[in-house]
Amino acid sequence: MVAPQLNDIFARTLSGDYDDDAPWEAVRTLHRMGSREVFEYAAEWCSAPSPLKRARGADVLAQLGKTVEHPCNNFPDESFAVVSSLVRQEKDPLPLLSAIHALGHIGNPQAVPLVIEHRLHPKPEVRFAVACALGNFADDPSAIEALLALTQDVDNDVRDWATFGVGVLGHGDSSEIRDALVKRLGDSDEDVREEAMVALGKRKDERVLSALLSALEQDVTPDRAVEAASEMLDMQNEGEDWKGADYAAALRGRFSR
Repeated sequence: MVAPQLNDIFARTLSGDYDDDAPWEAVRTLHRMGSREVFEYAAEWCSAPSPLKRARGADVLAQLGKTVEHPCNNFPDESFAVVSSLVRQEKDPLPLLSAIHALGHIGNPQAVPLVIEHRLHPKPEVRFAVACALGNFADDPSAIEALLALTQDVDNDVRDWATFGVGVLGHGDSSEIRDALVKRLGDSDEDVREEAMVALGKRKDERVLSALLSALEQDVTPDRAVEAASEMLDMQNEGEDWKGADYAAALRGRFSR
């Protein structure tokens, strides 16, 4: 692709608000291209004076060349070097959170301490990025410790993703993890409660049963309640036609409730 066309695509990543669809579609176009030229352009942006350009540079490097068929970054070591340098020195919240998200996507385990360093950042958006990124390293002992702390964050989204990361993405199983998940069954946020149910179902912890049965017997059964019940019952596709009440009956039969 000739440089003017590449310039145009990168320029489109700066249009509108950060979370708008149009600039993100431009970012995804650059991901699909995944070329050395795109890498070098994005890497240069990571040291630009503009915070938005630095953020977009990290966004592009995050998943450069990644597809369903090719789940790895085309330039993993080089992308990690650029983004980790940005995380170490960045002060502006927008490029910082972009770089933290990028470290999670790149998947280099050396990112864990760099990400954890920002777990107490005053901006919830940055702590959310930390929770998301650590979910990619959910079996790392240091990541587990940080995620457990973030399950008690004041922000709903941070608690949600921390609970999902340590409980659903992660395979760790200890009394500390289970007790933290049980606490989240009483969370004020529905998403957090449901992620905790799935995580406890995955670990066959019977303390989930009361909350899970109540969820299954609602008029509209939450999908994650079905997922949690399937985990508790070791089911795959056996209950494809089941309703919430069917799962509740099976749980009562299995666990005498």
